[in-house]
Amino acid sequence: MTETRTNDDATDQRLRLLVGLVVVFGTGAAAAITAYAIAHPQPIPSLAVLATMTLLVVIANRVRIYVRLRSTLDISTWGEIPVLVGLVLLPAPWVVLCAVIGATIVKLLTWRGPMKTVFAIAKESLTASAAAWVFIALGVQPSLTDPPLTIVETTLALCAAILVDQLAYLPVMATSTGSSIRKAALHNLGIKLVGYLFRLGTALLMIGVLASDLSLLVLLVVPLVVACMHLWQSRSVRTREERESWQRLAKATDELNAVDLTQVLHSATTRAAQIFSAAEAAIDLPGAGRTVRATESQILSDGPLGRDPAPRYETTVDLVAHDGSVRVGVLRLRFGGVVRLTEVEQYKLRTFASAICTAIRNAEAYAELARIAAENAHAASHDPLTGLANRRRLYDRADQLLQAAGHDGMFALLLIDLNHFKEVNDTLGHAAGDDVLRQVANRLRDSAAPGDLVARLGGDEFAVLLTGLPTPALANHRATGMLAALDPGIEVEGMKITVEAAGGIALAAGTGSVEELMRRADIAMYQAKRSCEPTVVYAHARDTADLERLMLTGELRRAVAEHEFNVDFQPIVDLGTGEVVAAEALARWHHPDQGSLTPVQFLETVERSGQLPAFADAVLEQSLIAMQSWREAGFDLPVAVNVSPRSLLDPTFPEAVLARLGRHEVPPNRLILELTETLTISQLDVVERTLAELRNAGVRLAIDDFGTGVSSLSVLSRIPVHQLKIDREFVAAVETSTEAAAVIRTTVDLARNLHLTVIAEGVESEPQRRALWELGCLAGQGQLFARPYSAARFLGVLQRGSGGQPGVLAAALHDAGSVVRLPVRRASGGGHTPLPHLPA
Repeated sequence: MTETRTNDDATDQRLRLLVGLVVVFGTGAAAAITAYAIAHPQPIPSLAVLATMTLLVVIANRVRIYVRLRSTLDISTWGEIPVLVGLVLLPAPWVVLCAVIGATIVKLLTWRGPMKTVFAIAKESLTASAAAWVFIALGVQPSLTDPPLTIVETTLALCAAILVDQLAYLPVMATSTGSSIRKAALHNLGIKLVGYLFRLGTALLMIGVLASDLSLLVLLVVPLVVACMHLWQSRSVRTREERESWQRLAKATDELNAVDLTQVLHSATTRAAQIFSAAEAAIDLPGAGRTVRATESQILSDGPLGRDPAPRYETTVDLVAHDGSVRVGVLRLRFGGVVRLTEVEQYKLRTFASAICTAIRNAEAYAELARIAAENAHAASHDPLTGLANRRRLYDRADQLLQAAGHDGMFALLLIDLNHFKEVNDTLGHAAGDDVLRQVANRLRDSAAPGDLVARLGGDEFAVLLTGLPTPALANHRATGMLAALDPGIEVEGMKITVEAAGGIALAAGTGSVEELMRRADIAMYQAKRSCEPTVVYAHARDTADLERLMLTGELRRAVAEHEFNVDFQPIVDLGTGEVVAAEALARWHHPDQGSLTPVQFLETVERSGQLPAFADAVLEQSLIAMQSWREAGFDLPVAVNVSPRSLLDPTFPEAVLARLGRHEVPPNRLILELTETLTISQLDVVERTLAELRNAGVRLAIDDFGTGVSSLSVLSRIPVHQLKIDREFVAAVETSTEAAAVIRTTVDLARNLHLTVIAEGVESEPQRRALWELGCLAGQGQLFARPYSAARFLGVLQRGSGGQPGVLAAALHDAGSVVRLPVRRASGGGHTPLPHLPA
């Protein structure tokens, strides 16, 4: 606001200087005409004639045509006509005197401050003197009784008066409005020229009537003609001004159709100054704490909310919607003087303010949508816990680097896994674990070189794309430096803990995929863990995936395409009755050279090869086909399918599973997804949403190998499962180990309290079966009942049964009268799960 006050003061100084020059010249003109009168004495007109002449000057100067020019009004009058007519009737000095007196009377009646009044009087003295000197120079002899016909003289006198008037007026107008003299001169030039011609014609007409012998009646008609011409000119000027104003308003409204708020505000302020002829326009946005000020030609400021504490000649209007429901700010118009807007101008101002309000709201809405889109895009490519890039962004960036290999130097992938991180979660809780992960992420980010991409893949696994490597050796050097940043202890909940990590480095080859690069880094990372080294660079010769596994990796794509993966099924049996209640799907790779391979032999290779989605899809497809065939034969059994934690990291996995269930018309509650507890806990925060989506759809969840990890309760607290499967190690020792029996009993009690089903794996003998049943375990699977079969043989086993009972694979442990049959329990997915018998 200090800047505004300084500019105003400078403008006032220039105006005072220009007005002072006009006053000096006006005074000089009056003195010169007075000296001429003294040197050339002429008869003094009567007081009545002089009074009449002065009255005509007052009347002519009061009849005005207003044309707004920025912050002031360009006023066009008929003041030249009485002066021109008076010069053919009276001596020039007396005409100038009457003109000055008449102008003084008019300005006193319409007082607008001393400077404007003095300027107007001095300018009138100049213009009247200019016309008078033309008549004097041309030797015109005025006469009341016999006025001369002065067509040429009157024309030249009018031109001189107009020229002097504009020379005095334009510099002052340009300074006052902040525009150029040329722009002020050209404003409404056409209308001005027409007005000059009308005034010249009127003056010549009156002089012609006075110089002729026409009757006084004709002379009385002249004022009527003048009045008609004045009305016509006034209407023409205002019509044209209104048309141009509405055109400017329409153009300005079109310019407001922008999505950038700054562009809207800048356009609105400059157009407001132009449309309403303001010296300055400003928009205040209290909500955004922002003010934009501008003139017609430039932006003056755009910054924090503020305004001149004492604004002069200012008009304000609220920026509100058409219905007045929303107010976003204020539009302020500053003028160079007192301005009263007409009713039409006020309507235009409200209309423009409403358009500005709409444009601001649209721009703010677009900015909010852009912000939300940016947040969504950021969320899709960043880890929500640490803010690092996620797996998707890492893969995209690595793929771009692979495609541009060789242009910006080498790059490598560093895979980092924190050692013993589960102990932090289990001891201090997940909140403390999250805090550790955030601090680790910050240290890795801070130690990364410019251009490197640090990502969190999930759980305690991080990855870094090391870019711009001039030599391969620099990758290990840079990776070692990043892991060294983790050496200082991390303080969590008042405790200082040490974080150790292992890193595997894979240099990007000229060809290959991101999956292969990740596989190699993964292998190197596990080498680092086994060798207790901080980092290991992948080397083909030291690949822990030996020749056989490398061969398997190369043959996986063919195996998936040619359906070499088959699924066998092992029944899950009610321990009390021997009735089959479900089946577990177990994948087998029937390798043409190496025979039947179990998941233990190939699953890790599948997970690292990039073929996991196709493999998981094939296993699920065969399982659903088997379920259909059994259902058609009268055995509606749910099937449990093992799922890899890496599959749960795929956001499209739930959709793919549910789509395949729909194609086979299998209810979701007939599918059980088994999760390996020891693998799931490290990825828990990543897979929770995926598992929740599947469970909400009706798919049941089970935790495999329950009790083998140290975080079983943590898993149950965060993953709403339906079943627990006791690991075969506890089952094998249930007869001989009191500790194993205690673990099983505790698991059963926990399951009962949580309304879960417990299934024992690896039941090999009748004593094991009875011991498990007595401990409260309801179901089991193992060689005692049946080994895994193909889908067709499994159906045959069901149909054949035991002792001629289809669907029963073992004799009951009790008589029918010694058990209590519990009602079936509704599953969350909408189906129901039959519970085996409990001992009476």
